[in-house]
Amino acid sequence: MPSDCTLVKDPACVGNQRIPLFCADQRSLATKYCDVDLLVLRNNRIRLIVEIEESNRKPTQIAGKFLTSALASYLIHDNHGNTAIAKDAKLVFLQVVDTTGLKVRSVKRNQWSNLERSIQSILPLGGIREYRLFCGDAAGFLGSSRQMIDDAITQACQ
Repeated sequence: MPSDCTLVKDPACVGNQRIPLFCADQRSLATKYCDVDLLVLRNNRIRLIVEIEESNRKPTQIAGKFLTSALASYLIHDNHGNTAIAKDAKLVFLQVVDTTGLKVRSVKRNQWSNLERSIQSILPLGGIREYRLFCGDAAGFLGSSRQMIDDAITQACQ
C-alpha cells in the first residue's frame, strides 16, 4: 500500500478502532451519524468506505447504512489526531451482504440487486460517486468478496 494510503479497520474487521463518521467538523454525540466497518484514507481524505451486513439484511438497514454514510462528512478519531478528515471527491462505497441462511427460493438476491441499481441511480450523493453491493455466504464470502474488496482498496490508493 502506498505511503499516502491508510487502511482503517474496526474490530469486526480485525482492526483496532471504531470508525465514526460525523456531519460536522466538531466531534460530539449530536454530530455523530454512524460507524463504518472499514475505510481507506488517501492523502488525508476518505477515499473508500466498506460496510458489511451480516445479520440485518433488510433494504431499510442496507439503505440506511448507505444514507447515513452519505450524509456524514468527516471521520474524527483520536488515532488520527482528533482532526476532521473529509471525504475525497472520488469516494467509493462498497456494501457486502452475507447470504448465510437464505432459503433456496429466497428473492433477497434480486431485492439487493434492485436496491444496488436504485442507489446507483441517485448518485452522486453526499460525495459518494460509486456504489457497489456484493453478496455471498460466509464460506465463499472470504474468497470472491474479499478479492473484490482488495481490488477496491488497491484502486482507492491509485
